[in-house]
Amino acid sequence: MKWTRKHLLGLEDLSAEEINIVLDTAESFREVSTRKKKKVPTLTGKVVVMMFVEPSTRTLTSFSLAARRLSADVVGFSRGGSSITKGETLIDTAKNIQAMGIDVIVLRHPAPGAPHLLARNLDASIVNAGDGTHEHPTQGLLDIFTMRDRLKRIEGLTVAIVGDIKYSRVARSNIWGLKKLGARVIVVGPATLIPSHIEDLGVEVCYDLDQVIPECDVINILRIQLERQKSGLFPSIREYARVFGLNTERLSRAKHELLIMHPGPMNRGIEITPEVADGRHSVVLDQVTNGVAVRMAVLYLVAGAKG
Repeated sequence: MKWTRKHLLGLEDLSAEEINIVLDTAESFREVSTRKKKKVPTLTGKVVVMMFVEPSTRTLTSFSLAARRLSADVVGFSRGGSSITKGETLIDTAKNIQAMGIDVIVLRHPAPGAPHLLARNLDASIVNAGDGTHEHPTQGLLDIFTMRDRLKRIEGLTVAIVGDIKYSRVARSNIWGLKKLGARVIVVGPATLIPSHIEDLGVEVCYDLDQVIPECDVINILRIQLERQKSGLFPSIREYARVFGLNTERLSRAKHELLIMHPGPMNRGIEITPEVADGRHSVVLDQVTNGVAVRMAVLYLVAGAKG
């Protein structure tokens, strides 16, 4: 199968074959970051705009490095210094940027569906870098890439996603990608942070982390957004850490080869203790490293399809 998509808007729309194309392409790009000269001429002459209407550190830096390592020209954009603050619509802002001769827009936006809106109205390729609570496809891809790299397979793995499932775009992208590649997915968290009918996506629901730990090959810990506690969705930060926090005592019941993942940023001592975050099961820094290779692959594929 050949990659033909001009955009990457989410993993919900991708087939298992397309997901594997991205993962295999990322594998071929991974060694670029180990070179003395960390650059290949693959996207020479292409212009990539980082249109981050919502704040970001890891994703923005990772995408910027990925584009530069492919020799693309990179243009930064932030809401604070843009015409959006003066009332200009997202489409008008993007069309003005496109008129300057750009090829790819990497969009982070607080509104679900914003990348799809641009994809319908622009000629440039659109890459979703996170849209509200909807999807974060490259985070899902780099998580799956890391699992496949360490455990040599996805099919048949049992993966628990723990924490704020209801408001997490990372959870949704992981669920779509993992299920299409044949993994068993269990979502774990307080009932108030588990969406109703999420079983329709083919996942299992559990409200007891201790119950599922012995079965898991991977536990992906999601950041607890502290503002949720103010909304009364769980009693207290201390209570959440006691019931759902991953600590060494809980890990004593896990498989020897268990992988611990976290998309960052971490609230140490709440959803994960420091000794677990830095321990032998943790592949958090591998996720960050692999993210550059995965985003190189995505930019390469969509820019090639556009060409």
